Amino acid sequence: GPRVHIRPVAGLPLLHVEKPAYRGASRWAKGTLDRVGASALIAVGSPILLVVAIAVKLTSRGSVFFVQERVGRDGEVFKMIKFRTMVHGADAMLEELKADTGNLMMFKMRNDPRVTPLGRTLRRFSLDELPQLFNVVKGDMSLVGPRPPLVSEVSVYAADARRRLLVRPGITGPWQISGRSDLNWEETMRLDLYYVENWSIVGDLLILWKTLRAVVSSTGAY
Repeated sequence: GPRVHIRPVAGLPLLHVEKPAYRGASRWAKGTLDRVGASALIAVGSPILLVVAIAVKLTSRGSVFFVQERVGRDGEVFKMIKFRTMVHGADAMLEELKADTGNLMMFKMRNDPRVTPLGRTLRRFSLDELPQLFNVVKGDMSLVGPRPPLVSEVSVYAADARRRLLVRPGITGPWQISGRSDLNWEETMRLDLYYVENWSIVGDLLILWKTLRAVVSSTGAY
């Protein structure tokens, strides 16, 4: 509603839809929800974080955390943190798997040979994403938002797709409650753009509630 205006152009009244803007009280409320919510979840979930970290270290060779460059709000690159769910040297195997599957954008593979046995369990219940709470506290991410894209993905974005970068990427979002890894590139992009165009605090709270149900059901998690 607030973004729709009627303006005269060459004597004709035309309908204009303004680009989404995030400022003032709404932006402050979202930032407060993010930092307070993430801090509370870290405090409550610290025993789980510790147990998972020890399990990752003891069950496979490599570091406990997987750190990857992702693109945040306004195109700023940040380092996203996750628990490592793949074998050591998994990145070196990526191009070969992409060639075999023909999936070049947003690569997902149901039976990815790089994923460790523990990693499959962590992914099923999204426990591998818990360290991203620290990204939220730092201000790189939000609790709810578009899926955090890779630098290589953003480099081929069309003009409309870059609207995803108007807000911080989220730990969860419409893609998380609508199929997760079962979604293709176009479906994920459509959901993310709809979120950016229609964001609200009430919508964020609803997505957080639905995320719990999606995690429990494990639909599309691999």
